[in-house]
Amino acid sequence: METGTVGRSPVRRAARGLVGLLALGLSAAGPLGAQAPRDVILATTTSTQDTGLLDSLVPGFERECGCRVKVVAVGTGQALALGARGEADVVLVHAPELERRYVAQGVFQHRRLVMSNDFVLVGPPEDPVGLRQAASLNDAMRRVAAGRAVFVSRGDSSGTHLLELRLWRMAGLAPAGPWYLQSGQGMGATLRIASEKRGYTLSDRGTFLALRASIRLGILFEGAPELLNLYHVMEVNPSLHPRLNVQGGHAFAEYLVSPAVQQRIATFGVARFGQPLFTPRAGQPEPE
Repeated sequence: METGTVGRSPVRRAARGLVGLLALGLSAAGPLGAQAPRDVILATTTSTQDTGLLDSLVPGFERECGCRVKVVAVGTGQALALGARGEADVVLVHAPELERRYVAQGVFQHRRLVMSNDFVLVGPPEDPVGLRQAASLNDAMRRVAAGRAVFVSRGDSSGTHLLELRLWRMAGLAPAGPWYLQSGQGMGATLRIASEKRGYTLSDRGTFLALRASIRLGILFEGAPELLNLYHVMEVNPSLHPRLNVQGGHAFAEYLVSPAVQQRIATFGVARFGQPLFTPRAGQPEPE
C-alpha cells in the first residue's frame, strides 16, 4: 500500500479547510456543537480499494476531520443501490450511463469527475485465441467466443460487468455455455480466478497492475476508446434521507477533487509500478 505520511503536505492544507464543514456533521443523537464529527460512509467500487488508492487518500482526510471514513467496497451497481437506500453518504463509482440515470431520478446530486484509468482484456500469456492479433475490440470479443476460451465475468452489476455486457452486445454476441463463468465477486478475486483457470477477463488497468505479480495473466488487448474508465463522485440527495451525514459526504467529495489530492492521484502507483494507476480529471470536461 502507498499510504505514506502526509505530514504538513498540501493534502493536509486542503483537508484543513473542510473541518469547518465536518464540524456540523455531528452525532445524530447529540446537539449541534456537541459530540465528535460523525463517520462518513463511502460506497465505492472494488478497484479503488484493490489498488490501494483509498489507503493512500483516506487517512489524511480522517486526521483532519477527526472522524472515520467507513468504506464499503462493492460493485458499482451495489454501491449506487446503497446510496439510493440512504446507507451511504457519498459514492465513488465508474458506470457513467447508470450514474446519469440515478442523477436524473434525483437520487444523487453534485456528480463530478474525479479520475480515470482504462480497461484492458487480460488472459494467459500463451493467448490461445490470439487476442494480440485482434484487429479491433469487436474482433477480440469474437475471438474469445469463437474459441470457447474460458472467460470469467464479474457477474455482479459492477461498472466493469456493465461494460463487459456492452462489449458483447457491440460484437453481436450473447455469451453462454460452460466457457463463460460468472464469479459474482470483485475485480481482484475475478482476476485470481481467471489466472487459476487460464482464462480471459476484462479488468481495469489499475487493479491488474496492483495484482500483476501474484497472477499469471497478461494484457492482451488495450487502447480502444470504449475502454476508457471514468470515476465520478456523487452525493446522496439529503431530501430523500434526512439522517445522512450531508456535510461529511460533501466534505469528502470536495477533498477528492481538491488540487492537492488530484496531484496525489497523479503520482499514485509510480513508485511501485513505474506508472500511475489513475489519471486525475477533476474540473475537466467529460470525454465524448
